[in-house]
Amino acid sequence: MEASAKNLVTLDDLHFSYGKNRVLKGVNLTVPQGKIVAILGVSGSGKSTLLRLIGGQLRPARGSVNVAGRVVHSLNERELYTLRREMGMMFQVSGLFSDLTVFDNIAFPLREHTDLPEDLIHDLVLMKLHSVGLRGAHALMPSELSGGMERRVALARATALDPMLIMYDEPFAGLDPISLNVIANLIRRLNDALGIASIVVTYDVSESLKVVDYVYFIHNGIVVAEGPAAEMSASGNPFVHQFVHAEPDGPVAFQYPGSGPYSADLEL
Repeated sequence: MEASAKNLVTLDDLHFSYGKNRVLKGVNLTVPQGKIVAILGVSGSGKSTLLRLIGGQLRPARGSVNVAGRVVHSLNERELYTLRREMGMMFQVSGLFSDLTVFDNIAFPLREHTDLPEDLIHDLVLMKLHSVGLRGAHALMPSELSGGMERRVALARATALDPMLIMYDEPFAGLDPISLNVIANLIRRLNDALGIASIVVTYDVSESLKVVDYVYFIHNGIVVAEGPAAEMSASGNPFVHQFVHAEPDGPVAFQYPGSGPYSADLEL
């Protein structure tokens, strides 16, 4: 990816396997500061695994993960935790603490990782909630939130420590069209306002192409296509065309490979 901005994240020839299942077979990608990069692919293509490798929860079998000039898998435990304080994460299922209020969910990382006085934490939490339109919901419990509101609280918590990088794991899954559009626009607005880098892992093509700057398509463990979001809808790449237009026939097969013809299986 060509960009005038400094690359905050660089993945170089990244390989990873779960046992004998080779998930990543040499992935190369970069995420510049100030940009939103989407990683698209079918379920099981290794998108969420990439986030775990960037966050240091997993170690690559080969290749390197570099974040802000630091090779993630070479850091010791203290260095890794220090780096993670500069990362925000919005989980696929929001990951809010069910027994804490909205306010205390946002305050948790501030109380855990800083020595800020409680009155300043109070103001910071309300600022974060105001940025996602939920300042008035600070006293609610997660069980009292709608799905879209829950995602917005999770987004506010991801920005609590003013990270340099935010990673979003399927941020649009299960949302109604209005909530989906709100979350997408918030991701764009917060990224631009904070001047950070963002990685959006998703299979929602139409919404992600509206708000991201650059797209990587992952299939069979490698990057099969990449480019500016504006160019992807008209791409002639067979995988991209099938994925963007949700066509049943193409490089991604609907049928899982069998050991023989269908008729032979019926005779067993």
